Amino acid sequence: MGIIDNSLQEKKMPDFKPGDRVRILTKFKEGEEIRKHRFEGIVIGRRGQGTGETFTVRKVTAGCGVEHIFPTLSPTIEKMEVLKKGKVKRAKLYYLRKQK
Repeated sequence: MGIIDNSLQEKKMPDFKPGDRVRILTKFKEGEEIRKHRFEGIVIGRRGQGTGETFTVRKVTAGCGVEHIFPTLSPTIEKMEVLKKGKVKRAKLYYLRKQK
């Protein structure tokens, strides 16, 4: 592994799995300002491994479902916390897309 791979893997992420309710604080640059955005929802799947691993979080706002795919070791993720552990028997919770 290269220097970049090692520096990204030093980032500590909490132990989470599909079904967990998480809150993610991301930072992004808008013009000259650095803003922070909070996204809270249920993890519906994880994909990949190592530095290329991603996870999908889904939330429902005003009756409309919103999904966001986050790279696990992204430098834009400032903080992630698991609010509630889920108890599911599946690795992908795509059936939640059909429910309201």
